[in-house]
Amino acid sequence: MAAGQTEARAELQARSRWKRRYVGARRALGKNPNMALGFAILAFMSFFTVFAGTLDRYDPLELNPLDRLQAPGLKHWFGTDTTGRDIYSRTLHGGRVSMLVGFSVSVLTVAAGMIIGLVSGYDRRADMVIQRFMDALMSFPTLLLALALIAMLGSSVTNVIIVITVVDTPRMVRIVRSQVLSLREFQFVEAARAIGAPTWRVLIQHIAPNTFAPVIVQATFVFASAVLVEAGLSFLGLGIPPDQPSWGNILALGRTFLQTAVWVAFFPGLILTITVLAINLVGDGLRDALDPKLARRA
Repeated sequence: MAAGQTEARAELQARSRWKRRYVGARRALGKNPNMALGFAILAFMSFFTVFAGTLDRYDPLELNPLDRLQAPGLKHWFGTDTTGRDIYSRTLHGGRVSMLVGFSVSVLTVAAGMIIGLVSGYDRRADMVIQRFMDALMSFPTLLLALALIAMLGSSVTNVIIVITVVDTPRMVRIVRSQVLSLREFQFVEAARAIGAPTWRVLIQHIAPNTFAPVIVQATFVFASAVLVEAGLSFLGLGIPPDQPSWGNILALGRTFLQTAVWVAFFPGLILTITVLAINLVGDGLRDALDPKLARRA
């Protein structure tokens, strides 16, 4: 009987927590319409890219020379390129690649940044070595470092994800480290050390959860930056291989036809711009919602 009451009470508490989170999320979206707009656009773009194989009208790799450089119309909504490939289908499938790269890079950057940043901020001896290495990576221009690494590793989706993760990780490490440097002096951390808690438990249970707010905000900007860097690498011919559609590849092909067939570059460029704008709107909204100072002002 007591066990049943305990389980029921735990279930009620869990429902109450989820209800509070749901109400809090609705309240945050209501206070920040820009974030709500960003979430809506991002959800819309994600739906079309995830289900690109169902929503496309033609095979994105199918060559049809008879339909080359056709203007947008009922047959080809976004027109065709120089080999007759459908721009609408290629834009959908290219979005799948770009969103995959952006999401993967943000997840890997958060994981690597959390691990390295926690160690660097908590251990003063390791901090000297780690931060000098991070400073060395950050001293290179982002695109230049990405170009050098991708030239060594070769062009593939996996290598692009690895390269952009390496480029973006130092900034995430600096953010986590700055939070740890202040958190390790708090009384609850000193109390955990005083009762003999091992270092890994102090970091995971007491310090890491208090760094999530700035990390989540930075992850959204890493997402947007990764999409742009992937498009830039593909535009230069060093990112996604030409046989795989991506927004950067399509833009690279369309740059030579801006005067005669502007639609080849216009539609993927427009979709890329809207997607990155939506991600940045979400990031700005999360920053406003998770920053206590900004929340008190609102």
